[in-house]
Amino acid sequence: MAGVTSPLSRRRFLGFAALNSAALLGLNTITTAPAAAAKPTGDVLPAVIVGTGYGAAVTALRLGEAGVPTLMLEMGRLWDTPGEDGNVFCSMLRPDGRAMWLKNRTRAPLASLLWMDVINHDTERYPGVLDRVDHDGMSVYLGRGVGGGSLVNGAMAVVPKRSYFEEVLPSVDPDEMYGRYFPRATAALGVNHVDPEWFETCESYQYARLSREHAHRAGLTTTFVPSVYDFDYLRREEAGEVPRSALAGEVIYGNNHGKRSLDKTYLADALGTGNVTIRALHEVRAIRRDARGYALTVHRRDETGEVVERLEIATERLFLGAGSLGSTELLLRARDTGTLPELGPEIGQGWGPNGNVMVGRANHVWDSTGRTQSGMPALGIDAWDDPEHPVFAEIAPVPAGVELWLSLYLAITKNPERGHFSYDPATDTARLHWNAEQGKTSIQQAKALFDKINRANGTTYRTDLFGDTRAFENRFTYHPLGGLVLGAATDDWGRVRGYPGLYVTDGSLIPGSTGVNPFVTITALAERNVERILAEDWTTPVG
Repeated sequence: MAGVTSPLSRRRFLGFAALNSAALLGLNTITTAPAAAAKPTGDVLPAVIVGTGYGAAVTALRLGEAGVPTLMLEMGRLWDTPGEDGNVFCSMLRPDGRAMWLKNRTRAPLASLLWMDVINHDTERYPGVLDRVDHDGMSVYLGRGVGGGSLVNGAMAVVPKRSYFEEVLPSVDPDEMYGRYFPRATAALGVNHVDPEWFETCESYQYARLSREHAHRAGLTTTFVPSVYDFDYLRREEAGEVPRSALAGEVIYGNNHGKRSLDKTYLADALGTGNVTIRALHEVRAIRRDARGYALTVHRRDETGEVVERLEIATERLFLGAGSLGSTELLLRARDTGTLPELGPEIGQGWGPNGNVMVGRANHVWDSTGRTQSGMPALGIDAWDDPEHPVFAEIAPVPAGVELWLSLYLAITKNPERGHFSYDPATDTARLHWNAEQGKTSIQQAKALFDKINRANGTTYRTDLFGDTRAFENRFTYHPLGGLVLGAATDDWGRVRGYPGLYVTDGSLIPGSTGVNPFVTITALAERNVERILAEDWTTPVG
């Protein structure tokens, strides 16, 4: 009927209104129910979720739909207020303090061009949207803000091969996942597909078409990749009808238009239930069990990133959605400082970088990649079924605005090596144990694939991109997974063993690898788990 708003669209409208109102008023508490948000911190809340990334956002929406008053705590800020340049986020070509979390210089994955330090820039220290956490042998990129990693990823919404999913998570029913939860997740995330006809003629993906041609010459298969970037918006970007975003170098430091990040999907819907409140710039530092349930020590930051208040929040049920590093660190700290002493040795185990390897190839001068490149990939090389060297390689952009004759890839490899975390009391942090030897399998697999491409096309590797002379870079990851593995640190539904009312709902549940970009898997797994938890755990009190 004309003029009638569906419950879902009305809910999202209310959520958007709450986000926009908070931004306009400079508030760090986002809610559609101000009275509920104003509760004294001494009250015991029915549910608290740490983080606002994929698993956390799913959990918030489903708790909110079930009528459970829920508080989300996010250490980053709400990204909804334009800066002096009129944009919420800065671009990769002109980064400023909005780029990095509390750092004085950007730290992009590419460190150099022709061995010159022209990519990274000094910036003011600010609680920016992208963090890089360095450990011995591995650095991890993380999103900081309401929406977590959805704010800074390349939007590639890939469902893993069913056979590999069954290998990685054998206790999870694949029929349910592929029949119910993956479709539910992709629909709620707003996944869409590039128009194949437009792809063949557009400027935006000339770089991808060239890599496809080179891969096909080597006998390899390519595949279109679903995305949560609005491909219709991208088409209009290229036509000059709307402001440029994916075509303006807006990727790892946030995206101003076109991208369906969680604040535009799950989180907006969750806020629209009227039962969910988000507090930004609130970092959970410690967890303890007491008669009320779980007591959280929380640091509140101001807009400069400085800690200005320490407070305590109590809850009956606690959901950890702070990601592989954040959730794991919280439970390691709790176990080893004695506030949750019954946590077992499985905490901190089963971590992996999803086999990430970045590599660049030097093209012939007659093979142009194009000056206009979409920052959101739409094509991948699928060699995952290779029995010796399984690889799924994203064909990545280099949106520099000039021709570089460079083809760049993020290869996802099948590496069985796993790292682990330990708690360091001197720094009060979790330290990752991962070494270069553990990454060799990934490099061997990626090299086998790209050696084929180079031989078929008479091309070579670029050795000027990573600050030294290496052709393959696997000392960082965009896809941290594991640390609180499903069926080990938790039961098969994310309940932490030994602690009723304590749950994990993020990528730390997945043991190190998905074979593709992992956010759709994290989302679908969270849908599965919270459905069971709501059906079973809310029928009896925590005790």
